[in-house]
Amino acid sequence: MIGHNTFVVLLGCAALGLAAGVVGSFALLRGRALLADAIGHAALPGVVAAALLAAALGGEARALGPLLLGGALSGLLGLWALRMLTASGRIRADAGIAVVLSAFYALGTVGLSVAQAIPGAAQAGLPHFILGQAATLTTGDALVAGTLALGAVGAVLALFQPLRALCFDEAHAAALGLPVRRLDALLLALILLVTIAGLPAVGLILVVALLIVPAAAARLLTRRLPGMVALAGGLGALAGVAGALASQRLPELPTGAAVVLAGLVFFTFALFLRRPS
Repeated sequence: MIGHNTFVVLLGCAALGLAAGVVGSFALLRGRALLADAIGHAALPGVVAAALLAAALGGEARALGPLLLGGALSGLLGLWALRMLTASGRIRADAGIAVVLSAFYALGTVGLSVAQAIPGAAQAGLPHFILGQAATLTTGDALVAGTLALGAVGAVLALFQPLRALCFDEAHAAALGLPVRRLDALLLALILLVTIAGLPAVGLILVVALLIVPAAAARLLTRRLPGMVALAGGLGALAGVAGALASQRLPELPTGAAVVLAGLVFFTFALFLRRPS
């Protein structure tokens, strides 16, 4: 029998997986997969800083809203640092991502050690943000994550045609008068939103897999973008539910790992069922 809190958490993870599959489809086509990885790692110092600040002010360090806000700000800072590193062209994007990812993660790890020594901050359960743990989520946490995820899905649906033009033919999109740079920035913002929303359940290390694996599986099975987006969203939702349910049943099992393994099962089937080129 599934309790009310578990049911709400499963719904939140399903919404997160749906959003990850939908947004991840455009991230995959646009070549932005590694950015999600960088954002996830760059969010850790912000999450830790938010918990430390809440503890210092006598607030609730466990409150998810401030932790996600801190992670989002830190993720934005990571994106800005990446742009500054690669602006001259002397440092390639992949090298810049590696520098930002490692630097922010190292800073966050140091901050995590400090936070664990402070009783107020230690109660925030910050280690769960690394590998994810759905079993620790409350109903409120799941509602926050699910709302953010569904907001990302709504944004994609509202801008589906411009985003499709951006991903398949940027030059043509610019010729049509579409604001290419703004659309690209919006896509990065959606990747950031889904990545941050997924931190408590999936964790910063594996959240990129939830964005990319369902989208990659859907890409193998269909050539049309609407079908790919719908299928990726469905596979992401199933992976999110399967991982969260496994984590609820086996509390020692990190949700992120369970979600990714479920997604990889779908990807394996897609390899065998893929459409011929």
